[in-house]
Amino acid sequence: MTPSQFSRAILKWFALHGRTDLPWQMAINPYRVWVSEIMLQQTQVSTVIPYYERFLVSFPNVKQLAVASEDQVLSHWSGLGYYARARNLHKTAKQIQQQYQGNFPNSVEELSALPGIGRSTAGAIISIAMNSRAPILDGNVKRVLSRFHAIEGWAGQSAVAARLWQYAEDYTPKSNVAAYTQAIMDLGATICTRTKPQCHQCPLSRNCAAHLSDQTSAFPQRKPKINIPTKQTYCLILKNQNGEVLLEKRPPVGIWGGLWSFPEDTAKNTLYERWQQRLGCEINDPSECDTLRHTFSHFHLELQPIQAQIQYQSTQIQDSDRWRWYQTKELKKIGLAAPIKKLLERG
Repeated sequence: MTPSQFSRAILKWFALHGRTDLPWQMAINPYRVWVSEIMLQQTQVSTVIPYYERFLVSFPNVKQLAVASEDQVLSHWSGLGYYARARNLHKTAKQIQQQYQGNFPNSVEELSALPGIGRSTAGAIISIAMNSRAPILDGNVKRVLSRFHAIEGWAGQSAVAARLWQYAEDYTPKSNVAAYTQAIMDLGATICTRTKPQCHQCPLSRNCAAHLSDQTSAFPQRKPKINIPTKQTYCLILKNQNGEVLLEKRPPVGIWGGLWSFPEDTAKNTLYERWQQRLGCEINDPSECDTLRHTFSHFHLELQPIQAQIQYQSTQIQDSDRWRWYQTKELKKIGLAAPIKKLLERG
């Protein structure tokens, strides 16, 4: 199958069966494509759609995103995970507004130099929004190409990645690239799925090495499995006499960077002492609640919540940039990690 036959087969399939009504396929422009591509990284379409729609209502263009506060951006991302994506989105919006007068650069090299935009995301912006030729290699495309050529090895290895990029380059047509880019991503998302691919509906199946050898489940080959460690920490769910809850803003980098969370420490006594000293009052009758387990890509976290009520006025705040008392109705306006939301919902 020649490269032109490959792209024509996918384009024909897309014209007949592809999805063309996704929110980011409407009123296409670089900003809308960029936001969707960042949200869709390691996240399912069905999960992204409501987040994307809310995000676009609040931040309809790069200027509105650039002038927003970090808390506003993170609150719209809360529950979507991988929060570095949101922080980088915010940083990039500011750079585009300041350095490019609000216009997206039109080269893969310039786009890739911006925070959070890699080669594939840059290629998607260039091809879909600008209809200029640029290959992409997101997870869906990797799966299609890995199966079509029965590529041995994990895509994270440099030699395998280089081979996949070469195929992506070879198959990207010189014209109609916006449709092709959407088509090959859609093929991977709806037909060449991770489990139970629908090969009988695939326009490439007659030439697909994995399908012809009945080995679709073997490709793409997975990252070598390693045992990830389990970490334990205590968090303090502290409420004052007004029913407000105490939250602390996490550092800008690291796990849940920039989000509001409960005060936390790996040692229970240290946690009590630090906050009793900071608040200037005793934390009496704390009670431990059911442990919450949350899994990150590289470790499990066992979060031991401790609830307590204290006599304290929020007017006594000394460091409101780093911690403050929040009323329940205010919590929707700030960035909270999904496990923290769960603990708050427990009451």
